Amino acid sequence: MPFLKIYVHIVFSTLNRIPFLNSKELRIKVWKHIKENASNKGIFLDMVNGYSDHCHCLISLGSSQNIEKVVKLLKGESSFWINKNQLTKDKFAWQDEYFAVSVSESMIDVVRSYIKNQEKHHQKKTFAEEYQEFIEKYDFKMKVLAKAK
Repeated sequence: MPFLKIYVHIVFSTLNRIPFLNSKELRIKVWKHIKENASNKGIFLDMVNGYSDHCHCLISLGSSQNIEKVVKLLKGESSFWINKNQLTKDKFAWQDEYFAVSVSESMIDVVRSYIKNQEKHHQKKTFAEEYQEFIEKYDFKMKVLAKAK
């Protein structure tokens, strides 16, 4: 049995950044469901939280998992569950794109704290501003431009 500790911080938004998850009660319900679903699927989801238009997850990949499949499972099942239970007025969907960055062992607690404090964080900053910071901080802009060439 392999021993792995590969942490990844994943961020994905609602379709067109529509604030579907517009109440704290709804967000708590959705995050709890995502956590339970991840556990049922053998995904180690260390932390999940977000705001009205996006979700942050800190996961640790298993030896047979890859980021794309994990994200698909989390987003696909949760949007199905939200719609099946009619938790939003309009049809719910997550955006196709997402961020995924590796997290070093020394930064785990910092990332956990960041994810835990999303409500407070987004009283000062919009997801659009956070998104732009991620693009710049992790140099995603260069990757997007290189891919387009």
